[in-house]
Amino acid sequence: MAASDLPSGQEVVLHEVLVDKQSDTTWLRFRYLAPQIAAGEAQIAFDAAGNDLLTLCQTFALPYVAEHALTVDKIVVSFMDRITEFGVPDPDAVQYFEAFRPEGDSCIWDDF
Repeated sequence: MAASDLPSGQEVVLHEVLVDKQSDTTWLRFRYLAPQIAAGEAQIAFDAAGNDLLTLCQTFALPYVAEHALTVDKIVVSFMDRITEFGVPDPDAVQYFEAFRPEGDSCIWDDF
């Protein structure tokens, strides 16, 4: 699934959705391939991509939670310039991510 119409103008593709249960907290992770965040002169920096992360949380993650009748405590939206295995370090990859707390129809930025 491709996501477009993001504030930065970049195009991203959903790679995977992961449910991550940690003790009494359930995290839902949306991992997107975002080649335009790759290091280089044309790189989309985190400050521009941050609004994209929020947009995807509100326009894709929240409807996904509702559609699948999920109960989650945290939503993490992440971008990677190349496909990486979740939880495995890749020092050559550029990755951006933000955590959100779902509250009704809103994603509230949440500190890890």
